[in-house]
Amino acid sequence: MTSASPQPENLVSVLSTQLADAVEQTGPAIVSVNASRRCGASGLYWQPGIVVTVDHAIRQEDEIPIVLADGTSVSATLVGRDSSTDLAVLRLTELDLPTPSLSDLSLRVGQLVLAVGRTGEGSLSASMGMIERLGGSWRSWQGGQIDQLIRPSLLASWGLSGSALLDAQGQVIGLNTSGPRQMTITIPVATIQRVVAQLLQTGRIARGYLGVGMQPVPIPDRLVESLGLSYSEGVMILSVEPDSPADQAGLLIGDVLIALDAQPITDVSDVRMMLTADRVGQSLTARVIRAGATVELAVPVGERQPEDGGEEPDWERRRGRGRGRRR
Repeated sequence: MTSASPQPENLVSVLSTQLADAVEQTGPAIVSVNASRRCGASGLYWQPGIVVTVDHAIRQEDEIPIVLADGTSVSATLVGRDSSTDLAVLRLTELDLPTPSLSDLSLRVGQLVLAVGRTGEGSLSASMGMIERLGGSWRSWQGGQIDQLIRPSLLASWGLSGSALLDAQGQVIGLNTSGPRQMTITIPVATIQRVVAQLLQTGRIARGYLGVGMQPVPIPDRLVESLGLSYSEGVMILSVEPDSPADQAGLLIGDVLIALDAQPITDVSDVRMMLTADRVGQSLTARVIRAGATVELAVPVGERQPEDGGEEPDWERRRGRGRGRRR
């Protein structure tokens, strides 16, 4: 005699209880971050005395109001920020709060997930969805290295930006932020761990800098043919900052940049992708069109000075083709 299969209503009840338990398990580590009048956000008590949140929601560096699970309000100080991954690290007095359990499971498209955040007043909020899309490692428009593409499909809720994405066991998959057209993108745990470690050590993430203003331009067919190019676009140098790495290397206004270290350059975003932290202090071989011929120059990569936080993540807002950008 076989046992009866679970009734559908029982399955729903079991799932509902499991998801509520997952939210309850991680809830104490979720805080509210009120560092912007316009854009409230959630944050995650990552390790003792440290909160991780989204960079675009941070509009002050000191006396940042943090609301804890029990409604207590405390102040935090900005340790460091990285707009290229949209992450910010805050420090507060070490509290007797649990740190979250981090997921090490392989993700699958269609997997149920939960976004758990906290409102400005401290109330817990949750939204259920599923993994809509997965991909490999990718770079943001600002050149930030994101270890995995995770795009969940979630119902919008207050505090979604900076909320934790959980699996059904209540383990943290990553931190949610706003993508293009209000699409949610999740910054995975591996990226958070790497960026947090760097910000705690140095307070910043190094970003490459050349000191030029650029704009994509088409290359005339006759030049494409005479120079033996396999593509017909490049990036024109519109301005060169005095004493910048580009100035020292001899780049000139009117040069058309077509390659860096033998990598084709057809858009400003291609240049940005080459100016990663590991290249600061090194030289890139720039191939430019000048007076109808190609010239190669060794261009040192400087370090861009830290910028103030933005209103929304530049690395997603500017996904389109760059026009007249300075690098």
